[in-house]
Amino acid sequence: MPDSCIHYILPQHVGQQDVVYSSEMDESSDDWLSLKPVQPLPSQCCGSGCTPCIFDIYQKELALWEEAKKRNDKNYLTNKETNKKDSNAAIIDSEMFTAFKLCSVERLTDDTCQYRFELPRGWTLGLTLGQHIVLRGTVNDMELQRAYTPISPVDMEDSFEVLIKCYPDGLMSQYVQSWKVNDSICWRGPFGGFPYEPNKEETIDNLPWSYQEKTHIGRIDCDVLRSVIDSCRRKPYVLICGSLTFNEDMVNYLKRLELQEDSCFIF
Repeated sequence: MPDSCIHYILPQHVGQQDVVYSSEMDESSDDWLSLKPVQPLPSQCCGSGCTPCIFDIYQKELALWEEAKKRNDKNYLTNKETNKKDSNAAIIDSEMFTAFKLCSVERLTDDTCQYRFELPRGWTLGLTLGQHIVLRGTVNDMELQRAYTPISPVDMEDSFEVLIKCYPDGLMSQYVQSWKVNDSICWRGPFGGFPYEPNKEETIDNLPWSYQEKTHIGRIDCDVLRSVIDSCRRKPYVLICGSLTFNEDMVNYLKRLELQEDSCFIF
């Protein structure tokens, strides 16, 4: 996995950089292991359902590495069309982190600030309504990633703004509170947007990695509710909204699971 940011100063080079491997390089097992993608830690996933998730990118790079190793051709790692970006690439990329200069900080409350990041003159971030971007930070040698939605207009040129609330015990908050004007901060994206089409739900395999284990497709029954409730760290509060029959079924299931009436609400 890439472990450094690219900088927007040269937008024509935004994206993954080409790497050329010498054909004379020793084809030993150690050489191949040194090129193998490193599996991300759970803390590196922001949990927001990004597509691609950092684990999706890892699986893609791992498959590319395995095919290159099978072919015994290291140049295959960089010659694939999927790894190249054209000269008209966007200012921000969903797979690679890009460093943007922090140009101002405006404190709005004791724990909340509005941060403005610089873009090249005339450029926009290129987001659509409802999309978010992912911040990368490091605290105590642990990499973290969190999702934030810019509050600036989608067509705003020259800069973009993000509103961040910091929490006393938040790991990412520690990183954000260390920022100073002119620091370079790494973001990737955009993600999000949910163009819903009736009767066309995704399969679980096509969902982002962070959603796969938490998503159920099909009819909700008592067993499904039990698995969800059992996964909660604390007593859940259930919100129910549907047809009369659906609502009655959900209430009956929750009663079987011994969830009290004061722990749910029916719209």
